[in-house]
Amino acid sequence: MLEKRKAYIAAISYAFVIGLSFLCVKLTLSVASPIDTLAHRFTVAFIGIVILLVFTKNKLTIKKQDLLKILPLALLYPIVFFTFQVLGLARISSSEAGIIQATIPIFTLALASLLLKEKATWGQYVAISISVLGVIYMLMMNGANATTGNIFGSGFILLSAFAASIYNVFARRLTKQYSLLTLTYVMTLCGFVIFNGIAIGDHVMKGTIHDFYKPFLHVDFIIAILYLGLLSSLGTSYLSNYALSILEASKMSVFSNLATLITIFAGVLFLHETFQKYHLIGGVMIVMGVIGTNYFGMKRVAKNEQI
Repeated sequence: MLEKRKAYIAAISYAFVIGLSFLCVKLTLSVASPIDTLAHRFTVAFIGIVILLVFTKNKLTIKKQDLLKILPLALLYPIVFFTFQVLGLARISSSEAGIIQATIPIFTLALASLLLKEKATWGQYVAISISVLGVIYMLMMNGANATTGNIFGSGFILLSAFAASIYNVFARRLTKQYSLLTLTYVMTLCGFVIFNGIAIGDHVMKGTIHDFYKPFLHVDFIIAILYLGLLSSLGTSYLSNYALSILEASKMSVFSNLATLITIFAGVLFLHETFQKYHLIGGVMIVMGVIGTNYFGMKRVAKNEQI
C-alpha cells in the first residue's frame, strides 16, 4: 500500500507539472519557433540529468540491445508526443489543447485491454466516461471562445494524445526490465540529439544560426524553458515511469484529465481568464472520473486477492 501511495503521489505530481506546462510552452512560442523550443527544452533536460548522475554518482550501463528496446519508447515520448504537442499549441490555446489531450484515457484503455490484457471493470468504464464527458461538456460550453475551427492544431494535439497512449502501454513493460533512471536518461538523450540536430541543421541551411540562442535574451523564456526542461521533460519522464511501474496503464492515463483541469485553472490564475460555471461543473466531473477509476480498480484488486 505504501508503494501504491507513492505511485499516486507521483501520478498527481505528474498531472500538476503537465497541466502548467501548456502555459510555459505558449510563452516560449512567443519568442522561439516550435523546433527551437524543443531543442532548448531538451538541452536543459539533458544537462539536468547529467548533473544528477554526477552528484548521485550513478553509473549507467546501457548496451546496444538495451538501446534497441528503449528507442521505440523514446520515439513515442518525447519525440512524437512533444513534436505534435508543440505544433498544436502553436495553433490553438493552451486550455483547448489540455482539453483535447483528455482523450488519452480512451486510447490507453483500449490499447491496454488489447495489448496488455488489462481488464477494466464496468465501474472503471463508467468513471472514465464521466471524466471524458466533463471535458466534452467544457469544450462545448466554450462555444465562440474556443478556437475549434483550427482543425490542424486540434489534429496535432489529438495525435500527441494517441502517442502518449501507446507510450503508457509499452512503458508498462519496460519499467519491469530497466531502472527508472536508465529509461529517463535514454529518453532525454534521444530528445536532446534529435531536436537539436533538426533545429541546428535548419538554421545552418537558412544561414540563421545566430538566431538559435536569441530567445535566451528574454527572462520569461529562460524561466519557462527551465520549467519545461527540468520539470516537464525530465521530471515527468521519471514520475510517469515510476507510476507506471506500479499502476496499471489505464489508471495512470486518467490523471491526464486532472492535468486538463489544472491547465484551465492555471489560465484563470495566470492569464486572468474568466472562470465560468461550466468550468466548475466540468471540473467536478473530471475529478470524479479520476477518483472513480482508481477506486473501482483498487476494489477489483482487493476482490481478486480475497479469491
